[in-house]
Amino acid sequence: MPAPAPLAALPREDLEHVLEHTEGVWRDLAGGRLFLTGGTGFFGRWIVESFCAARDLLGLDLEVVALSRDPERFARFAPGLASHPAVTLVRGDIRTFDIPEGRFDTVIHAATAASAQLNDESPLEMIATIVDGTRRALEFASAAGARRFLFTSSGAVYGVQPPSLSHVDEAYAGAPSTASPGSAYGEAKRMAELLCAIAGQESRLEVVIARCFAFVGPYLPLDAHFAIGNFMRDALQGGPIRVNGDGTPYRSYLYASDLAIWLWTLLARGRPLSAYNVGSERALSVLEVARIVAHEAGGLDVHVAKAPAPGVPADRYVPLTLRARAELGLEERVPVEDAVRRTLRWHAR
Repeated sequence: MPAPAPLAALPREDLEHVLEHTEGVWRDLAGGRLFLTGGTGFFGRWIVESFCAARDLLGLDLEVVALSRDPERFARFAPGLASHPAVTLVRGDIRTFDIPEGRFDTVIHAATAASAQLNDESPLEMIATIVDGTRRALEFASAAGARRFLFTSSGAVYGVQPPSLSHVDEAYAGAPSTASPGSAYGEAKRMAELLCAIAGQESRLEVVIARCFAFVGPYLPLDAHFAIGNFMRDALQGGPIRVNGDGTPYRSYLYASDLAIWLWTLLARGRPLSAYNVGSERALSVLEVARIVAHEAGGLDVHVAKAPAPGVPADRYVPLTLRARAELGLEERVPVEDAVRRTLRWHAR
């Protein structure tokens, strides 16, 4: 595989946005050591870069140890992060990694096999990666004497959102269908949440769960199963924007700087043994999202592959985030139009 080209670092305005709304959180974490799984993914890159920015700009004593299957490859496409004095990369698979020496105060378990292809082609591998990986991360947290543990779960734990339900909240009792192998990802996340709950009840570990929905921002893959990423790929190639379906499903997108604010706040201040939806409440059809991308890219054409089927209700995947807003004061601060504009500008640098 050819070496990846180094990616541009995150915009300073985004990092300052994260720090502006998390400064008190960093004071809570000051002087601590953080262990991070999934440090090279979309979530992980935002976590590590905002961590380094907080350390440097706020003058805090902080250290992060990030697990990576290939530290050398990570260093090639993120040399600034890999060489940062507050960052240590350790090699290992999430299911079997060797426990690093020393005490850690906090753990963020963000490693996951969020691949639609893996879910479809090898559901058992998907389940093993998520469940066994979470078990190993919890074992590590216990051995390291950690106090706080944040698990990045998924809105997929709710299963199919009923069309009559505009927004799904944490009390919704739905679940993925056990009759469908395609439920492997959501069902594995449910089991991983249960492992977290058991660990939280049986030890002093304060476990908080972030049920994450859909996001947009720098580092989001443009060639995976994320519709908004595919639309931006089309835009960066000059268009047209291609909607492969009928454009009727509803989604919502939280910008990644807001995501980072939410995750750091949940790590430091989320209520133990609680799950919080993380995402935007602004429901948009996929066609509306395509048109937003087309507009922000300068007015490109949008091509829709299929006509909507008469009488078929639109699929929905939109959270209610009242718990996070009421308990922690979290909110969506970057509207999706601005989020798309910022992301396109970052890719065009």
